[in-house]
Order: sequence, then structure tokens, then C-alpha cells
Amino acid sequence: MKWYWIMAAALVAVSMLMHLSGILKFDTTLPWSAWVVAGLVLLNGGWMAFDGGRAFLVGDYFTPKTGQLAGTLGPWSRIVEAVGIGPRSTLMKSIFLTYGLAYLASTAAFLLGMPPARWAIVILAVLGLWYIPFGTLVNIIVITLLFLTPLRSVGAST
Repeated sequence: MKWYWIMAAALVAVSMLMHLSGILKFDTTLPWSAWVVAGLVLLNGGWMAFDGGRAFLVGDYFTPKTGQLAGTLGPWSRIVEAVGIGPRSTLMKSIFLTYGLAYLASTAAFLLGMPPARWAIVILAVLGLWYIPFGTLVNIIVITLLFLTPLRSVGAST
């Protein structure tokens, strides 16, 4: 799990260096809530992309190594199973990876000032409510920030 945090920090650092050098131009007029949304999406979408990609490479997601829950998946796996998708199936790994990458890409587009990206984030946050407990909490906060802060006007006319 420490590799995830190193990769997230490296992504932020590279993005900031690209912005400072003029390669990327982030919309720096966005309110603080936009950056909170971006951070939350980086945690949730980044984790899902990382864990899904890792599951493809090594065969399984990160799970507790010791204790009563050793080797078990989170509560989200019961929801997925109830819908008829195997939590450890290739389909579910693909969903994890694709969802995480789409969430990250839509947030990058939002930070680059593309107003329609706000609605992509809203849709992805709603679609991610099944990822309990962490994803549900993060996505509720993201949706709330997008509708109850100055961000509600970003992309409103599109």
C-alpha cells in the first residue's frame, strides 16, 4: 500500500511541475472545494485504478494479510456478488481499473478548466457509491461539494 502513496505523490508533483513549466495549464481560479474534490478523487479513483491494475498483474486485490479478515475483500464485494459479478473476476478487475482511470481523467479535465467534466465527475461519483465503505463516503462528499459550494456553477450552462 505504501507504493500507492508514493505514486500519488509523484503524480501530484509531476502535475505541478508541468503546470509551473507551462506544459499544462490548470485553472488556478477554481475555488478550494475544487482542489478538495480533486484530492478525494485521487484517493478513491487512484486507489481503484491502482488496485484493479495490480489485481490484473498479480491476480488479486490488496487484502488484509493477518487477522480475522485475512484474505477477504471489503463489503463492496457482497454488493457486486448480489448483482452477479464475481468480485475477483476479470470483469470486476476491469471495472475497477476503468472506473478509476475515468474518474482521474474527468477530474484532470475539470482542473484544466473543461466545464463539462464537472458532470462526468458527478456521474462517476454516483456510479461509485457501491464501493462501500470508503468509496461511498468519498463520493458523497464529492457530490456534496459539487452541488453545495461555488462548484455548482462550474459547467452549469453546458
